[in-house]
Amino acid sequence: MTELINLLPASWQQALQAQLQISALSALLLTLGAYQLGLWCYQKSGRLMLLHPVVIGACVIAAYLFYFGIPYRAYQQASSLFYFLLGPATVALAIPLYQEFRHIRQRAKPVLLTVGLGALIAAASAVTIAYSLGADEQVLRSLAAKSVTTPIALGIVDKIGGLANLTTGVVVFTGILGALMAPLAFKLTHLNDPRLQGIVLGINAHGIGTAIAFEQGHSKGAFASLAMGLTGAFTALTLPYLIGWLS
Repeated sequence: MTELINLLPASWQQALQAQLQISALSALLLTLGAYQLGLWCYQKSGRLMLLHPVVIGACVIAAYLFYFGIPYRAYQQASSLFYFLLGPATVALAIPLYQEFRHIRQRAKPVLLTVGLGALIAAASAVTIAYSLGADEQVLRSLAAKSVTTPIALGIVDKIGGLANLTTGVVVFTGILGALMAPLAFKLTHLNDPRLQGIVLGINAHGIGTAIAFEQGHSKGAFASLAMGLTGAFTALTLPYLIGWLS
């Protein structure tokens, strides 16, 4: 589609590009429709992780934007409502945390230690691997925030000078990969406690892992949301200062 537009005269190109800018209503319908399609595929496949609604929805939206030559920035601005709702949705996870507060309080020290080390290792390993492969500084900054949920990651990457689009894509990829690898990791390590499994999913697969944890049990989901929230808070409080110090 973009190639065809480029063959037109300049004045025609500008007029056509103006028509291709996506409206807020179109972005809303596109996002909801893509998610519903992904949800249908996910349920029909027996909840196959590779067909998770986030994966299918993202692929459908990306294909739509590419075919019609709509810049991602235009879609992002038009769908700002969803970006706004990410924050309240994350805060709403406090409800299951409150319901499991008695169990969480009994394990506060090991949970805090695990989350702190997990957040540090997650960020350091991503940056180290990318650096060894020759990634530039801006890419390294973008990858540093890849192990927290999307609204927190976007806030962090804005502070440290990374690429928001790259961070968003890597966050989703990390969540999918973490949720895919978790069952095998639990089996190999004989980790059978659902609360500990929830913590692992929350640290390594953040939002998607937490959604999967809630599908498998309320307690597991509560501990996953706790780990995800603490990982995000720890990373947001320490990463900008650590990046500035290293720079």
